[in-house]
Amino acid sequence: MTLKLTGVEQVHANGQRSLAGIDLRVDAGERVAVIGPSGAGKTTLLRILATALKPSSGTLEVLDSQPWQLGSGARQRLRSRIGLIHQAPPLPPRQRVVNAVLAGRLGQWPLWKSLASLLYPQDIEGARAALQRLDLADKLFERCDQLSGGQLQRVGIARALYQQPELLLADEPVSAMDPVLAGHTLGLLTREADARGLTLLASLHAVELALAHFPRIVGIRDGRIAFDKAASAVSQDDLQQLYANEQLNDQHSPPVEPLHVVQIPRC
Repeated sequence: MTLKLTGVEQVHANGQRSLAGIDLRVDAGERVAVIGPSGAGKTTLLRILATALKPSSGTLEVLDSQPWQLGSGARQRLRSRIGLIHQAPPLPPRQRVVNAVLAGRLGQWPLWKSLASLLYPQDIEGARAALQRLDLADKLFERCDQLSGGQLQRVGIARALYQQPELLLADEPVSAMDPVLAGHTLGLLTREADARGLTLLASLHAVELALAHFPRIVGIRDGRIAFDKAASAVSQDDLQQLYANEQLNDQHSPPVEPLHVVQIPRC
């Protein structure tokens, strides 16, 4: 067992409840997509699973540990085993791509190596190999502020893969990419997860991508789990109820990266 939430709730300081009574179990090696309308609680759920946010109530187990019963040092070591891909990766604009990728292992390296890598990258070939998987090896020494939104998202994915985590969490990891590139990138991510035996949980707004690349789908609405099914069992009625009063295709999605001619792998 990799993840287990029992009765997890999240109430913010202003009294707003973003999660209510979440019960969820994800076993080692599973690939799970979390879908739902905007504001359903998907990002809050991932932040709790990444131990970046302490739940207001309920119990949480991550990689066979209860993170909020650990000391700060032990919790930090646990976080080094968790990869988190952000929708908008928090990369310093003037940082070089090679350093952004190598930052994935700063929590695992000894202090001297982490500090030395800030001055001179310690594993250039490792960073290059991670970027090559995402067709970005030519951007190795460019600054992050010279990249498009879709390229930055792929750098964030490369950093998470370079980290070699046991648990990989992804929050809208392909939202700034066109549909073809998004499908190609998710196919790569899921194949890497399978090859490495990673547990992968991703929140996605694009329902068709979730159904194409993830065997298990968890639908969330109003902070509660609406359904938890195999992708093949998710019906149009399930989706209509989940997205009631919201269009499945969000007209306010961010601009996408220009189209690349790539075949979408079906997983």
